[in-house]
Amino acid sequence: MVSGAAAPATSNPSARVRYLIRGLASEETREQSLDVLCKNRLAYDNLAVLLWHSFGIMGVLLKIITSAYRPLLSDGLTENAVTQVCNAIALFQCVASHPDTRIPFIRATMPVYLYPFLNTMSNERSYECLRITSLGVIGSLAKVEDPEVIEYLLSTQIFPSCLRCMEVGKTLSRTVSTFIIYRILLSEKGLKYCFVLAERYLSVSQCLGKLVENLGEDDAEHLPHLLKNIIGCYLRLSENERTRPQLLSYVPWKLLDHKYANIVRSDPEVLADLRQLVCNLRTSKSCTTHCNDEPPASSDSPGPSIP
Repeated sequence: MVSGAAAPATSNPSARVRYLIRGLASEETREQSLDVLCKNRLAYDNLAVLLWHSFGIMGVLLKIITSAYRPLLSDGLTENAVTQVCNAIALFQCVASHPDTRIPFIRATMPVYLYPFLNTMSNERSYECLRITSLGVIGSLAKVEDPEVIEYLLSTQIFPSCLRCMEVGKTLSRTVSTFIIYRILLSEKGLKYCFVLAERYLSVSQCLGKLVENLGEDDAEHLPHLLKNIIGCYLRLSENERTRPQLLSYVPWKLLDHKYANIVRSDPEVLADLRQLVCNLRTSKSCTTHCNDEPPASSDSPGPSIP
């Protein structure tokens, strides 16, 4: 029997992780084993495979996660409960990230059990912890260029959940949720999904606009990544010539402020995307000529420009 969190002294990492996984099956050792596995999950290369194939273990993690549903509605989550749920979700992310377990994970529709945490409307600490940890799982799936993953995310209506996180979450949640939207839009299927309904396209455009307008000093740490994701989303949306005139009214000029241009200037790829976005939004015929050049800084130039 597993006693406490400590695994027996061994130089075999595989034996240690198996021991800890067995500890999840017992209520007496579950919390400690969960904590140790979560803290050391990056050190165990085979953790995802062992978690997925260990009898009953994914069910145990799912039980921990769903145990938060009722307290979530009544605002009765304790700090200890939040920690345990976040640890279980972190192990979900481990499984979602591994190439051998990713597809079985989504085919078992495991990610949908995290959606209730994405759909909360509070940004208090406990809710935010659950939100960002859950977004980490979806982000791990979205960054993989796999059509089946994108199709799954679209079929489970991840767009509204991410847009909600962009509106009510704190900076890190906004950054990750915008990244998920961006990664989905990079696929042709994701871009088509966005344009199928006018309301869907407008929701994404308006949400991005509000995100830019609400940028503040507290966003400094994650601002470069957040701007990269916002610019990437806008650039993909601007590739649709039919809706481009509408998009122009939703892109805040604040995004083209010198302050933000200077922040992304250190990343040539993002700066190039920002310049291309400006070119796509301009109505001047001279846009094509200047797309790959330094845009003019003159206030007389047509449309916005990046200095």
